[in-house]
Amino acid sequence: MPLVRLLASLLLLLFVNGTVSATTPLSPAGLLAQWYPGAAVEPVSEPWQGWRIITDDKTPSYAFLTRQFTDIPAYSGKPVELLLAMDSSGRLEHARVLEHHEPILLIGIPEIKLTEFVDQYQGIDAGERVQVGLSRRDDIHSLDGVTGATVTVMVINQTIMRALRAARAALAEGKTASSPEQTAASATLQPDWQPRSWAELYERQLVRSLRLTEGEVEQAFSGTRAASRTGPAAPDAVFMALYFSPLRVAEAGINLLGQQQYDRLMASLEPGDQPVLVVANGDYSFRGNGFVRGGIFDRIRLWQGAEEIAFRDMDYQRLAASDLLAEGTPEFGELAIFIAREDSLDLTRPWQFELMVRRQVGALDSEFASFYADYSLPDAYLDLPESVVATEAVWSEEEAPLWVSVWQHKAVQIAVLAAGLAVLVIILFLQDWLVQHPTLLHRLRIGYLCYTLFFIGWYSLAQLSIINVFTFLHALFGGFQWSSFLLDPMMFILWSFVALTLLLWGRGIFCGWLCPFGALQELVNEAARKLKIKQFTVPFALHERLWALKYLILLGLFGLSLQSLALAEQAAEVEPFKTAVTLRFVREWGYVLYALGWVVLSLFVRKAYCRYICPLGAALAVPARLRLFDWIKRRQECGTPCQLCAKECEVQAIHPDGRINANECHHCLDCQITYYNQRKCPPLVMKAKKRRQRELEREAARIKVTNVDITGLQGESNEQA
Repeated sequence: MPLVRLLASLLLLLFVNGTVSATTPLSPAGLLAQWYPGAAVEPVSEPWQGWRIITDDKTPSYAFLTRQFTDIPAYSGKPVELLLAMDSSGRLEHARVLEHHEPILLIGIPEIKLTEFVDQYQGIDAGERVQVGLSRRDDIHSLDGVTGATVTVMVINQTIMRALRAARAALAEGKTASSPEQTAASATLQPDWQPRSWAELYERQLVRSLRLTEGEVEQAFSGTRAASRTGPAAPDAVFMALYFSPLRVAEAGINLLGQQQYDRLMASLEPGDQPVLVVANGDYSFRGNGFVRGGIFDRIRLWQGAEEIAFRDMDYQRLAASDLLAEGTPEFGELAIFIAREDSLDLTRPWQFELMVRRQVGALDSEFASFYADYSLPDAYLDLPESVVATEAVWSEEEAPLWVSVWQHKAVQIAVLAAGLAVLVIILFLQDWLVQHPTLLHRLRIGYLCYTLFFIGWYSLAQLSIINVFTFLHALFGGFQWSSFLLDPMMFILWSFVALTLLLWGRGIFCGWLCPFGALQELVNEAARKLKIKQFTVPFALHERLWALKYLILLGLFGLSLQSLALAEQAAEVEPFKTAVTLRFVREWGYVLYALGWVVLSLFVRKAYCRYICPLGAALAVPARLRLFDWIKRRQECGTPCQLCAKECEVQAIHPDGRINANECHHCLDCQITYYNQRKCPPLVMKAKKRRQRELEREAARIKVTNVDITGLQGESNEQA
């Protein structure tokens, strides 16, 4: 009862502290009156639905809602609606989020953080390159993100910039934002070609170069931790000589590769793919020594306008020096073809090649410096109609889905997560061997729990939550889109893995190995045992009744979600995950006290929160009843009469009669260590004792027979004597 009163007090403090006065959000008209006091605000319907603002200087500004220009689903599966105000040149003056359904922002992160993030866009021009969290680029406007809401802020970034560009283009052309096909560039590539040498291709600007000296590279790192103390011995020495050329232009592709190789390359491409030849000499590799299969190339990329084009392993083709056939082609130490996929690169418009030079400044840290080369296809290789010679097309091609760029930016995290999950699968399949080596298994388990807490939890912020379950269920009945869930690759991969393990092993794999907050509790409890802190065992009769609490909490949250998802998300603060893992205890004191209460309790009671309160564990237990196999082995004697495993199970998932409740088991494998222990498991001890008894009896019988034989032989000897 004192424990129950303590938990009730903590919950009361949590919700009292977490309650804030709700304010009625301002309408667009109210916000515009705040932003432009005294100005005349009039609705407009052309070139889009919005408002025109006339200030004292008579220079009009324009405001609009982003939904009419772009409709990118965020983490919740629903778009974020913003009100933007810009001047007539397309420079953003004000921005405010009007509506969103992001769960992590509704409960885990104060709304002021989102407002502060959006305020960073003030003064940004529609033509600028903007990225969240990018650190070393002079021509890209870098913005600070929001910890724990990476997907949300990336969606907001693309929503603002796409809507701003579309609005400026529509304003400039006097056309509606919904008709980009009316202004699409109609230039096409010239199909003809003439034989050209390497020098001629370079002279005609079909091949461009990016040449760097040691002095230029050193100057780029000046003032950073990667700067050399003494400087280069030969500043004018060539650091790298790189050349690149678009191969779909027939005069470049056929001359460089030859007709046969060019035809094979074109046949392997989709219509919108653009192959780019990249060759170089120098000590620095544009491919990168750290590149792995399944990853992305982090040293080169292309830019067209504000759009970034990155390359993955599937976009890469290796070339040999003998593959370049143009007369006078120099020898190159590194050769490759990179393919820009799905109309991401339009050769009829200018673009840039970027090379990033990396310097290591520590065991895990690096500094980057970027260098650029511009490329515009000469007019001689374009068919340009009269109508577009004097004007520049303002509409870009359809951009790649946002989730693709998210996965590319998190390639390293994805690789580390995939490796960790592969290690866990190996542990599970080798469990029968590992449990016979308890010291090795214990070290592996402690190491894996540290990986789960520090990498999956505190670094990747991939703590699964009951909120994810509600989001998925509501998406099923409200327009399911895979792209909404693909926006967070770490969560998507984890949920996919958990779904698979639910069918094979049950919920214990997640609860016992992959839950960061569960790992935190278990590591704290392990430390407490090392320090000889007394452990308390809940009487099984009470423990069996406390099991039901988490299922009651789950039903209550599910009922609330049917009425209001936002209300259910607020009530889901019964989970301390966001405070302890996502926000790393940096939060209002009531939330921190609640989360710390469970951590402190785990010093004395093994994983009390997981066993009695966790609604996510309860939700996973429901489909886990369909598991295909029972991987935990039992004997006929387990429970009757042997009670050893039931007493040793730290989470009390074993009934006194020997049955294992798979819905409560955390798959720690402690019972399996006992199961195989010849000196500890009572049935094995009894079998060994009986086996030794039989061996002794056989040995005694053998000795008796031997003695009889010896006596007989002695008698015969006496008779003969």
